[in-house]
Amino acid sequence: MVEQHAWPTVALREAQAGPEFVSFALAAGPLLKVLRRGDGHAVLVLPGLGASDASTVPLRWFLGRLGYRTFGWGLGTNRGFSRAIDDGLDRLLSTNYEHGPVSLVGWSLGGVHAIELARRRPDAVRSVITLGSPLLGRRHPPLHIPTTSVYSQRDAIVTWRRSLLPEGQLRENVEVRGSHLGLGHNPAVAVVVADRLAQEPETWKPFRPPQWAGRWLPQG
Repeated sequence: MVEQHAWPTVALREAQAGPEFVSFALAAGPLLKVLRRGDGHAVLVLPGLGASDASTVPLRWFLGRLGYRTFGWGLGTNRGFSRAIDDGLDRLLSTNYEHGPVSLVGWSLGGVHAIELARRRPDAVRSVITLGSPLLGRRHPPLHIPTTSVYSQRDAIVTWRRSLLPEGQLRENVEVRGSHLGLGHNPAVAVVVADRLAQEPETWKPFRPPQWAGRWLPQG
């Protein structure tokens, strides 16, 4: 999964996650004032490999302040795939589906979990957003469910080309600037995720970066 770089180079590039957290903390207040308010639907945020729900607290807090009902996976550290993980996610989705389909946001390997969960339960999933997830070589994302892959060319953990979705209806790839380890607390990611969650599945349109977000997002 890690790019073919010397580890000191990877460490140097991923060290940007710290400053990105500071940037996110400073930008959160202003962003909450300009981003579209959520409709209250449930959003499940899944951590990356070797991480737990603690890693997704900033993003879940931000989305909660926007008006979404956010929750973590509650399955401890993400150590990969197992029957227990699949069963746990299925139960979690069923529990939170009573008020309508749930959006899934998955960071790194968590994005692969999200896609597989949506494949198993397309009736219960509203949209899927992956953050720096290794998608290349895996089965295509679920059909008829809006799916967004957020990637960064500066990612030193998952080569950005591996995060690209194949072309298809309701699929898109959105570039941000930042490290892999900072994707969960990156202002650009917050803008993209908030915009995507606000889309109605029936009228879904590809992401277009707002001009005011040019300091964070590449403009076309």
